[in-house]
Amino acid sequence: MFYNKHIKNTSNLIADIFGWDGVIRTHAYRSQSPRPYRLATSQYERLIYNSTKKYKNLVKIKFFYGIFQKGWNMNREAILNKYSNEEDRLFVAKIIDKINFAKTRNQIVATDFLDMYQKKIAQEVINIVKEQNYKFYYACEEAEKVMLIFYPDKYMDLFENERFNYSQFVKLIRIKLPNELKGTYSHKDYLSGIMKLGIKREKLGDILVFEDGADIVASFEICEYVVNNLQQLTRFSKATIIELNIKEIRESNVKKEEIRIVVASLRLDAIVAELAKCSRNVANEIIENQRVFINYENESRSSKLLSEGDVIVIRGKGKFIVKLINGETRKGKLSVTIEHYI
Repeated sequence: MFYNKHIKNTSNLIADIFGWDGVIRTHAYRSQSPRPYRLATSQYERLIYNSTKKYKNLVKIKFFYGIFQKGWNMNREAILNKYSNEEDRLFVAKIIDKINFAKTRNQIVATDFLDMYQKKIAQEVINIVKEQNYKFYYACEEAEKVMLIFYPDKYMDLFENERFNYSQFVKLIRIKLPNELKGTYSHKDYLSGIMKLGIKREKLGDILVFEDGADIVASFEICEYVVNNLQQLTRFSKATIIELNIKEIRESNVKKEEIRIVVASLRLDAIVAELAKCSRNVANEIIENQRVFINYENESRSSKLLSEGDVIVIRGKGKFIVKLINGETRKGKLSVTIEHYI
């Protein structure tokens, strides 16, 4: 037909002008209604044809980010070059891909669960590309894990008016313990149990622990598998495990305890040694093995000085917050009040 030939010629002309590499793949999508044909000559732009004029007239070319593939690749590399850490670069690349997918496929897309450090990086990328159609979703008020959702313009009303159904991305797993086990399991018991099933940590959101069990926020694609297999573990063999809508999540009273430590300085290794109840040398090994995170960012400098409000996570030991630096003791050391999440 004429419009196919016209589209092919137009695509080749644009390719010559902008110097695209390789062959441009052409896909035509026909609507059941008399709306215009939509043609994607590449994943970065869309050619829209006017159906009322027998597809002969090119109405407009819509650029995503105002650039074509070659320009977008250059922009992508410029963003990636802002990050020297390889793990950060991989994460940034995933965020860019999610943004692009939502625009080119005209679909809603979500990331895995992010910690606060990843959220910070994601926000930096969003600011750089000036993306506006996104939502950071928290399952509850005290949640620390967040899911980042990107959406095309046609779904803007759903998100702005809080009418989007997040259960298509997030599910709730509720574990109810038998009477004899109530109050005996902690956060790490639930997390390690699920990890034994081969589940990646990023597929799990927050784990809210209660006297009678736990509410676990999970990605929708792993929820059914966890519910069907978790009882195979001895610790959960007598528990009741069910899948619920994320709206049914319970508010958790996070248990904390205040501890007071005395240190020679606010250096990281000195603080870790007290919190992990180990020697300074062992504390340095823990830090070197990348088991310590400050404000959700991995910290490998033993000499880093901490401040009030800093969040410390020591893998295998727990989460702590520097609540108050009380001042010097009579012996010239520092007294520090720490808040420990139990």
